[in-house]
Amino acid sequence: MPVSSAGTPARGERERTGPEAMVTVRGLVRTYGGGPAAVHALRGVDLEVPRGELVAVRGPSGVGKTTLLNLVGGLDRPDGGQVVVDGTDLSRAGEKRLLRLRRERIGFVFQNFGLVPVLTAAENVGVPLRLLRTPWREREERVGHLLSLVGLAEHAAQRPGELSGGQQQRVAIARALANRPALLIADEPTSQLDAETRRVVTDLLRAAVEDEGATALVTTHDEDLLERADRVFELRDGLLAGEAEGAGQR
Repeated sequence: MPVSSAGTPARGERERTGPEAMVTVRGLVRTYGGGPAAVHALRGVDLEVPRGELVAVRGPSGVGKTTLLNLVGGLDRPDGGQVVVDGTDLSRAGEKRLLRLRRERIGFVFQNFGLVPVLTAAENVGVPLRLLRTPWREREERVGHLLSLVGLAEHAAQRPGELSGGQQQRVAIARALANRPALLIADEPTSQLDAETRRVVTDLLRAAVEDEGATALVTTHDEDLLERADRVFELRDGLLAGEAEGAGQR
């Protein structure tokens, strides 16, 4: 992969789509399998996520929401179309560039939390910073700040198995924010939580946008989270249908 002398991607690898777009998706296609049994998860999706907004995608289970997030996050490759994230065209980026993008510019929140069982809450939050070789003192300060932000400062030394599902999800959000990502991707972040904890997690996602300066792309069925999103799209039959404003735009 060509790079400039300053170590940045060479001209042609980065494609700017305008200062307001954090994510631009054009004609995205993803099919699993072949023949009559082929599953057409995405059939030509177009989507634009403005910088500094919380954008939600809703739709029934199995319509391709997770597939869309995996493609935007560089975890999977499309069969057709284009994904541009923070100025980088993922279709032109090699594996090393995608790895660097995920480490430095994207934070992920998964449905199953994805925490390392043998690590404490603080150690889990600190994993992205260790990968970036962040100095110890700076890392400890950032971890402490994030655990306070999600209301878990007193649980820093506990392991995931000693935490409730809601607490584990809050640790996962803190970990996703550790590297100050430009883009936060969250797949059904409130699906396994009770009503009160769902509200807490929704507040944290709004705080990630408003206080941490991130752009957030989430999939969800949660009506409260949908209401507080800046924009809401619906995914059906492999295509995005319409756009509605959430409370964040009112």
